[in-house]
Amino acid sequence: MDRLKLLKKNFYVKNTIIKELQESYQMELETVTNYLAISIDLDGARAEEIKKALAADITEELMHARQLGERIKQLGGFVPGSLALKFGQKCLQPPKDTTDVTSVIEGVIEAEDGAIKQYNKIIRLCDGHDYVTQDLCIRLLSSEEAHKVMFVGFLKEYRKKA
Repeated sequence: MDRLKLLKKNFYVKNTIIKELQESYQMELETVTNYLAISIDLDGARAEEIKKALAADITEELMHARQLGERIKQLGGFVPGSLALKFGQKCLQPPKDTTDVTSVIEGVIEAEDGAIKQYNKIIRLCDGHDYVTQDLCIRLLSSEEAHKVMFVGFLKEYRKKA
């Protein structure tokens, strides 16, 4: 491959990585927004453990967004501000029935699946091109997978009691 084609390919890959990191950044911030709302809105004794888990995860998800933002900046990209963000996370909207803990748990699992899919996409995209971003996304993926496992456990328990 001649030098010009290689430069074009590297430029394209880098810009694609930045775009996908911006998408992940947006997803993390949307999750923070929804976790905050749900951790406040849920009612009932059965909701307390879920509210505590979500409230604790807000800090972790915010840290993920910060790490993604820092990596975007390091790659020469721009961290999106509020007007550039487009939220659409339907699965994690606070339920109208504030005692519907099961739908919240299912929403968290679906959102985690989305984050896991997105981080796997970036990991594959970075392979052979950007090992720093790949390493970051592997660490974030591990965290999202652990969070999903915890909520799958909650779901098993809640379905058993229903």
